[in-house]
Amino acid sequence: MSHTCSHERAVNPEIIEHFEEYGYVVVRGWLDPEEDLAAVIREYAEVLDRLAERLMAEGKLSCLYLGAPFGERLMSIVAEAEPAYDQHFDISLPQANLTEATPIHNGPAVFSLLRNPRLLDLVELFVGPEIYSNPVQHTRIKLPEHLLPESVRTGLTGQIAQHQDLGVIDPEADQTNMLTVWFPLTRATVDNGCLAVVPASHRGDLVLHCRNNNQVSIPPSLLADQVPVPMDPGDVLLMHRKTRHAGLPNCSNEIRWSFDLRYQPIGQPTGRPWFPGFIARSRAHPESELTGASDWARLWHDARRQLVSTGKVAFNRWSENGHACA
Repeated sequence: MSHTCSHERAVNPEIIEHFEEYGYVVVRGWLDPEEDLAAVIREYAEVLDRLAERLMAEGKLSCLYLGAPFGERLMSIVAEAEPAYDQHFDISLPQANLTEATPIHNGPAVFSLLRNPRLLDLVELFVGPEIYSNPVQHTRIKLPEHLLPESVRTGLTGQIAQHQDLGVIDPEADQTNMLTVWFPLTRATVDNGCLAVVPASHRGDLVLHCRNNNQVSIPPSLLADQVPVPMDPGDVLLMHRKTRHAGLPNCSNEIRWSFDLRYQPIGQPTGRPWFPGFIARSRAHPESELTGASDWARLWHDARRQLVSTGKVAFNRWSENGHACA
């Protein structure tokens, strides 16, 4: 059974009770699609404009597919040019093959979304009034599996195997009160690849994860039964760091677009110290909050430069030559 709370009950203790019992809770209609999400969608349309124009200039695209809705346009561009599009839209850096030219999107609309007061009001119920934006964050634009070329299939574009968020970060954050905040910008259905969770799995320990198809996930022998969590734009899913979950395959003819963010109390380790977080809200010291989108972007550009010069680092506890999924 999926456990949710309506907007009207959002400040009710039942939200926290659901979370504590099941390891997740969906708050329906918490964000306003027009007020809170529309600016991000417009910003990403501009990102797609730039990508299409670049591919056209390189001779990889026959036309710009102007006039089509974002999802249809992206599918047409990927079908023709097969660009590695995921990193152009993502708000974090990849963990491998990093160069000074690796794309990342840190636009002002996304930064405003990360600092959205209504979103932080919800986060504050779980981590307290001193809120740090953890840098484990992603934009995922999943194409239909039957339209997704193998060359562009990644964890940001396709199916995600069952895992725990604690399992994909460094052990330094084992005791960090890290909260996962997941919400869709398009409808997330069973057909197009919504999330699926394992209720009450947060009560157990961190289980073995292994590497398979460039993902870190729980091996088949340790998988637990999961339930899908369909959501609409405006709904927000909150998850415990040990809750097992997966992204179902997109078996539809449309994209499934979502953000997954992490927040935690200020001062606790992030589990990814090479990436920059920031103070999103401080009731005690509001002057310490990061308020400039350009400053946020600069932090990521500096991190990219530093990682390129440093070389390969370990991003989680499972070694490159660790257990194979079988």
